[in-house]
Amino acid sequence: MATLFLGYAAGKAAFALQDRLGFPGGPPVSAAEAGSYFMDAATAQWLATASGVLGACIALATVTAPGHRVPRTLMLLVLAGMLLAVGGGAGIMIVDGFVGIGVGWQWYHGVLGLLVIGLFLEMTRSYAVATRRAAS
Repeated sequence: MATLFLGYAAGKAAFALQDRLGFPGGPPVSAAEAGSYFMDAATAQWLATASGVLGACIALATVTAPGHRVPRTLMLLVLAGMLLAVGGGAGIMIVDGFVGIGVGWQWYHGVLGLLVIGLFLEMTRSYAVATRRAAS
């Protein structure tokens, strides 16, 4: 998961440097659509880059000793919040990839979305099991 989050961050940084919205390998964002947002594309992409790096740090915290010192309830709440964000983005990829809602994701993006949700759930389950053993 940390690698996926860093890949996300790298893709967003690449688009931030180009002052473009979207994600490399994803559907294009039209100029008209890009102009309708409340912040410029580069700022939005740099914020997304930061969220990817933060996600990678949290993913690493779930498998390291320092991360296991974080209160379990707090970490599980953070992971639940991340699941909403990751699941939302992946869910759009899945639905658009397989059903088509007009965003432009293809079927293979839908498969990737399913894999990302599965990996995120496994990371959360693994953390919960590992910290339950440590607490007992």
